[in-house]
Formats: sequence, C-alpha cells, structure tokens
Amino acid sequence: MRHDEVDPVAHNRAAWDRYVHEGNEWSRPVSTEVVERARTGDWSVVLVGREPVDRSWLPADLTGSDVLCLASGGGQQGPVLAAAGARVTVFDNSPRQLGQDRMVAARDGLELRTVLGDMRDLGAFGDAAFDVVFQPVSNQFVPDLDAMWRECFRVLRPGGTLLVGFLNPDAYLFDHEALDERGELIVVHRLPYSDVARYSAEERAAKFGADAALEYSHTLAGQIGGQLAAGFVVTGFAEAPHQSNASAAYLPGYFATRAVKPG
Repeated sequence: MRHDEVDPVAHNRAAWDRYVHEGNEWSRPVSTEVVERARTGDWSVVLVGREPVDRSWLPADLTGSDVLCLASGGGQQGPVLAAAGARVTVFDNSPRQLGQDRMVAARDGLELRTVLGDMRDLGAFGDAAFDVVFQPVSNQFVPDLDAMWRECFRVLRPGGTLLVGFLNPDAYLFDHEALDERGELIVVHRLPYSDVARYSAEERAAKFGADAALEYSHTLAGQIGGQLAAGFVVTGFAEAPHQSNASAAYLPGYFATRAVKPG
C-alpha cells in the first residue's frame, strides 16, 4: 500500500483501542483519591511528559468553565478538570480511550461528556463553545495540523485559551531501534519525518509491529507558526525532558505552548 492510501484516523483508532487493552501509560485512569482531591482544589494535569501544567496557564477558578480536552481520552485530564469544577468535553479518536473517561465519571459521580472524532475536525461543536482547549501530546498522530489550529480557534470564545503539548521534532532524527534498544543516538531520518513516507508497510511491521500507531513529526513552523496563522497570540512556552530514552541527556523531548484567542 502506498503511503498516501493509509488512513491515519482509522489505523490509529485501532492502535489506540489496542493500547488501552494493553494498559498503555496514557490509558490508565486516575484514582478516586485523585478525583476527591481535585474536588477540594488540590489538583494538577499533565500537558507534556509527566510535569504538571503551570496552574497560571489555566483560569484561577475553573468553576463553570467549558473545557475541551482535545485528543485527550484515557480517563486522566478530563475527570480531574471536571472534579475541579469545569464543564468538560473529552474528544478523542479512540472509543476505548473515551470509555476510560466514562468509567471514571460513572465511578466517581462526575458530569463529563465524550465525543468520538478526528482532532482536525471539530464540526461536532459550534463556534465559541469553549473557554479552554487542552491538548496533551497527541498531534504526532495526524499528518497535518493547519485544519486543527483553525478549528481550535473557531470553537474557542474570545479571550479563550489553547494549551498544547507536542514532541520536539528533533526527536525524530534518530534511528528508533538504536535509541530504544541500545541508547545510541544515530541520525538517520530527514525532517519532517513520517512513518508512512519513510517505511513500507512491511518495514513498519518489522520495526514497530504491524498495528503500531502511525506517527508524523511536525516542524516548529507548523506547530507554533500554525497557531499564529490561525489567529492565536502565544503567551507561554515550556519544555520538558523525554522520560524514556537516551535523548533526554541532549535535548528536550517535549514543548508546550499557551495561546490566547484575542478578545
């Protein structure tokens, strides 16, 4: 199959449904204890790596705020923000990821809505529907970003906030096997990188497994410049180390931005 015939939405939906079954780190729901603490104001959520988001990036009081957790299923950020007082909608491409959020909501008595879909198409929502869009590291699972930024801008209210985490594109320079298995940083890929453009289906199956999620690197121009082109004003920037491979000694693994839709 040619790379332009691969449907990343269908492929990655199946991949993430399987990751939930396998107990992926980003598919493990928060505990009732975490939810109860959030109800008392003691809460944090993760945007990049395992570092809590700077609380100043979010409204001081979330009570009554409409929050869209974008590509953020798994029973983690959405339930915490709902327990903190927000009206939360979790939007994700994986039914099983959304099922984790519904499980936590039922278990702990939370009001929380889930919607299935591609992060680049937010047509399920009207204009100016949300005060916050919160997107932890996930946009490497779609091949293009411009439509997503435009949709985020559309569904936010004036003065609303977009919080996004994303992979440092330089992380895609390295040979995956050498990095993960031997801790060696061997540059083999040109950027921007794409699994489907770089490898045939047979090569992907041999390297990552036939059913592994497809990933696409994006330039900083696409990540930050794309937000600016959509009309956002970037007001915050952060970085965090990669948690699981040797590249952390040399470069940040993740970036995060806070952007505002002008009022």
